[in-house]
Amino acid sequence: MNIQQLEYILAVDQFKSFSKAADYCHVTQATLSAMVKKLEEQLDIVIFDRKANPIATTENGREILVQARQVVAHANALLSSSKAINQKVEGRVKMGVIPTIASSMLPLILKYLVEKYPMLQLEVYEVTTNQLIKDLRDGKLDVGILSTPIASTEVETELLYVEDLCVYGHLPAGSRSIEKAELAKQRMFLLQEGHCLRDQIIQLCDLKKNKSLPSNLSVESNTFDTLLNLVDEFSGLTVLPALYVGQMSEVRKSHLIELKEGSLTREVSLAYYRPYAKWNILNRLKAEIAEIVQGHLG
Repeated sequence: MNIQQLEYILAVDQFKSFSKAADYCHVTQATLSAMVKKLEEQLDIVIFDRKANPIATTENGREILVQARQVVAHANALLSSSKAINQKVEGRVKMGVIPTIASSMLPLILKYLVEKYPMLQLEVYEVTTNQLIKDLRDGKLDVGILSTPIASTEVETELLYVEDLCVYGHLPAGSRSIEKAELAKQRMFLLQEGHCLRDQIIQLCDLKKNKSLPSNLSVESNTFDTLLNLVDEFSGLTVLPALYVGQMSEVRKSHLIELKEGSLTREVSLAYYRPYAKWNILNRLKAEIAEIVQGHLG
C-alpha cells in the first residue's frame, strides 16, 4: 500500500470513472485500474462497484475513503513541512573568501544577506586558496568562495559566475588598446606569489618574466590598490577583476585598456567539503550570491 494508491481511489470516487481518474492522475487507465485492484486485494475490501453506471463506491469503500483522505492530507502536510524546513536559512555558517574576491564581492552581498535572513549567523573569513581548502577539509569552514579551476581534488566546486578581467595602465603614446598577444611584452604588475589570480594572469597572458620594476627595487603587493598606485607611478599594466573595476573612480576607469581581440576571464566558484548538514542553506546562498553579482556584472 502507498500514498499513490490512495490518491487513485480518491480520484475514482471523485470522477466516478476510471478513465477520467486516470487522466486526472496523469497515468494510463490500465495502470490506475491495476493499482486500485491491488489495493482492494491488500485490504480484502471491494471499494468500487464496477458494474454500476457511473461507478459507485461501496459502503465499505466509503469508510476506506474517509481514512484515505486523512492519510493523504497528512502526507501532503508532511511534504509541505519538509519544504518549509528546507527553505529555512538560519543558524551558523562559516564562509571563507579569497582576498582577490572578498574586497569587491563582500560589500555587495553581506548587507543584503544579513537583512534578508536575520536568523542566519554568517561568519566570514578572508583566507588564501590553500588555507581555504585546508579549513574546509578540517571543518573550520562550511563553505568557501574562490577562483577555479583548482588543483586540489579534496573539495567540490560549483560555478557561481564568470568574471571578466580588465587591463589597467599606461601604454606608450597614450594608446588605449592592445592586442592580447602583446601583453606578454609589457611591464606587468602582479600580486605576490600565493594569489591564484597571479598564476591565472601569468597563464592567460603567457608571461615569461616579470618586467614590473627596476632592477634595484622589489615590491610584493597583496592589494589591488597598491598595484594601481605602482602602475600610475612606474607606468606599465596590471589586470583587475571586473567587480573591482566597477567600484573604481571615474578617473581610474579612464585608464582602462581595451583588448583588440580575445578576452581575459576567471571563474568564481562555491567550494565545499561534506556539506550535507547545511546543504539547503548553501544552495540558497549560492543562488542569492550569483544573482546579486550577475546584476552588478550586467
